[in-house]
Amino acid sequence: MKTEEIREKLVHYLQEVADDEKVKAIYTIVEDDINTQENEWDELMLQELKKRTKLFEDPSSKKYTWEEAKQAAIEKVKGR
Repeated sequence: MKTEEIREKLVHYLQEVADDEKVKAIYTIVEDDINTQENEWDELMLQELKKRTKLFEDPSSKKYTWEEAKQAAIEKVKGR
C-alpha cells in the first residue's frame, strides 16, 4: 500500500470511525513528533544562533559568569 493510501485511510478512520479513546491513543503515539514539528526554528532564529555562537567563540568578546549576569539583572531591576 502506498503512503498516500495509508494517509487517506488514517484520515477517514480518525474522522469517521475511531472513538475518543482511540483518537487519544493514536495522538499519544505521535505527540512528541507533532510537538517537535510545531517548534522548528525558522531561518532568522538559526541566523541569530549562529551569530551568537561566533561571538561566544571569539576570544576577544566579553563573557559573563552566571553570577555576574544575575547581579546585573538585579541591579537593573532595583534601578527602576
